Amino acid sequence: MKKLAMNEMNTEQARFNMIEQQIRPADVLDSTVLDIIAAVPREAFVPAAYYQLAFSDMNIPLPSGQVMMSPIQEARLLQALNIGAEDRILEIGTGSGYVTALLAKLGKHVTSVEIDESLSKIAGEKLAEHGISNVTLEIGDAAKGWQKHAPYDVIAVTGSLAKLHENFKQQLQTGGRLFAIVGSKPAMSALLITRAAEQQWSQEDMFETVLPPLINAEKLPEFVF
Repeated sequence: MKKLAMNEMNTEQARFNMIEQQIRPADVLDSTVLDIIAAVPREAFVPAAYYQLAFSDMNIPLPSGQVMMSPIQEARLLQALNIGAEDRILEIGTGSGYVTALLAKLGKHVTSVEIDESLSKIAGEKLAEHGISNVTLEIGDAAKGWQKHAPYDVIAVTGSLAKLHENFKQQLQTGGRLFAIVGSKPAMSALLITRAAEQQWSQEDMFETVLPPLINAEKLPEFVF
């Protein structure tokens, strides 16, 4: 019992350190976002082999060559999207289900699309274990958007895109926000795109980062010399 209590204490200290030493210094200061990150157990969504790295500033590997976003990337995504309690959210890339859980805690409903059926199944089990029920998990290739339940108030893309397909912008509700990391190594930009009107969008470059590409994402044409 004493050992268990010590392990729990170490986990909570690691979570505290992640927030105070990684996330806050990255200018994520939104108290709602910080509270959600503190409340949702990241370690529960990390593959067992990487449990000790659950709070590290890195992309944790997942099956099928995918990764979890780093804690800073996850937190900046949430802060940028400014999710409201009534927002309907599309997540491209369910992955571990951790970002799905964070989005679900902030918004009304999340539709999360994953190309790898086995990953989606594991994520669904994790979400159910933690009582998160306002999520619909769907299987498919959403690298060019997901029209099925459009328009959405929020779209979050959890893998990088060399080029942002026009469908994503069209699938936003007026007033809706889209977060995507666009470009190729070593120069990728986290973009926040807002649909201001029927045919008007604004774009803000939030920060520079690097993230592995979304499966089946469009590639830029190669230059031949």
